[in-house]
Order: sequence, then C-alpha cells, then structure tokens
Amino acid sequence: MREIRLPAPRGELAALRGGDPTGPKLLCLHGWLDNAASFLPLAPHLAGFDLVALDLPGHGASAHRAAGYDYAFVDWIHDVLDALDALGWDSARLLGHSMGGAIACAVAAAAPARVHKLALVEALGPIAGDPGAAVTRMRDAVAARRRLEAAQREARPPRRIARIEDAVAARLQASAMAPEAARLIVERNLRAVDGGWAWRSDPRLKLPSTLRLTEETVHALLRGIECPVLLLAAEPSPPYFPPAARMARVACVREIHVRVLAGGHHLHMEQAERVGPLVSEFLGS
Repeated sequence: MREIRLPAPRGELAALRGGDPTGPKLLCLHGWLDNAASFLPLAPHLAGFDLVALDLPGHGASAHRAAGYDYAFVDWIHDVLDALDALGWDSARLLGHSMGGAIACAVAAAAPARVHKLALVEALGPIAGDPGAAVTRMRDAVAARRRLEAAQREARPPRRIARIEDAVAARLQASAMAPEAARLIVERNLRAVDGGWAWRSDPRLKLPSTLRLTEETVHALLRGIECPVLLLAAEPSPPYFPPAARMARVACVREIHVRVLAGGHHLHMEQAERVGPLVSEFLGS
C-alpha cells in the first residue's frame, strides 16, 4: 500500500493504494475517527482488486473542512464521489466500516450508477435519531460548536502526547479493540510536534450532529440501493445497532447477503482472515 493524494473541490484527500491496477476498482471507507490504515489487515486478502483506502476529510492525512463548516452527513456523499472522479473511476465497488458503511449506503442510493457492489462491516445506513429529541439535539450541537470555536480563538497549542503508546492507550479507553489494531489507526492519526505527538484529526469530528435522519427515512434510503449488498455484523451487536433494528433494515434492501460473526466492532481488522475471503468472494464475483 502506497500513499496517494487526490485533488478535491473542498480539500485534498489522502489515501492508501495497492493491489492489482488491472483488477476491479474497490474504494474503502473507514469508520468515525479511524482512517485508511484500518484496511491494512484486509489488504493481503484483497490483492486482486485495484484497492484504494480513503482518509475521509478531517481524518488521517486528508484536509479538514474549511473554517466555519460542519461535517454534515450529506457532504460525505460528495467526498466519495469526488474521490471516484479524481481516480477516474466511473463506477466502483465500495467497502465500508461503521460510519464509512453508512456513507457507502448513502452513495449507493444517491448515485446508483457509480456503485457496482457494496460490502458493509457493522453498518447498514446511518444512525437514526428520535424526532422528539430534535430540538434538544440541535441546541446541544449548536452550543458545542460555539464552545469549540471560542476555545480555538484562544490559539492554544495542541495537546502534546509524549509517546505513541500513550495515544494507543487513549484510543483503547475509547474503543474496545485489539491493541495492534488500535496502533495501526493511531500511528496514521498522529503528527510530530516539539516534544512528542499531536492528533491530526479535526476536533470538529467529535461535535454532536445537528440533525439525524429518522428510522423511517433510513429505511427509504435503503430501499433506494440498487446494487447487491453484503453485510457482515458482529455478535454481540453494538447498542445502537441491535439485531431487531438490523433485520428491519435488512428487509428494506432488495438484494442482500448477511453474515453474523462472533467478534467486536472492528471485525475487518481483528478477524481479517475470516472477513477478507468473504469480502473478496462477494465483491469479485
């Protein structure tokens, strides 16, 4: 896997590229606060594809959103289409994990001619919101953004992390995953500063979303997916994606294959030897 840069209207996108340049085109989309390195364990199992693992804006080595802008869900669709355009790919297969899987679903529904097949790990559409909580969510999100902007105007130096091991430990406190998987993600998400390291992900990524789709709207979005879909779900399931909700969403997709695997949220990193062949067979057929 080698580093590449892709020009895009709202800022340069970084990615890792490998595999077979003559193989089927495959774009990989990572989860929230992860980056392209999360697909490194799968890469040997996807060697027959022209594989590009993207750093979504604000993550890894990709540019951040311009000052004053949010990370609205709909904008991720255009980021993916911009990446496809920069690569010169009229269409591609998409592999998405968690937030990246939610984005991939939206791209497949919004631009069906651009997506040939869709493989998802721990995602089937975005997290839905309770309509009754819309006002509270909006107030909290607006207040959080104003606080962050006020703090940034003080121009404080970035928090220094003395050792990479400390950053890995912090990531493990936030996410239950194998230490070696956390280290892959963390190493790509650090930049060197005097006396140590600092996170290079955009702090705005941690702000609460202003709006969320309702579950009914998510179902409608899933009904708009025209390509075949593979869903790999972890057991036990995360609280925001329980089996009943998952199966209700599955019923909305016209052609979908579901596999439930014992393991954690980062199945594709911790069980690459199981996930890789499943993804390769489905996307390559």
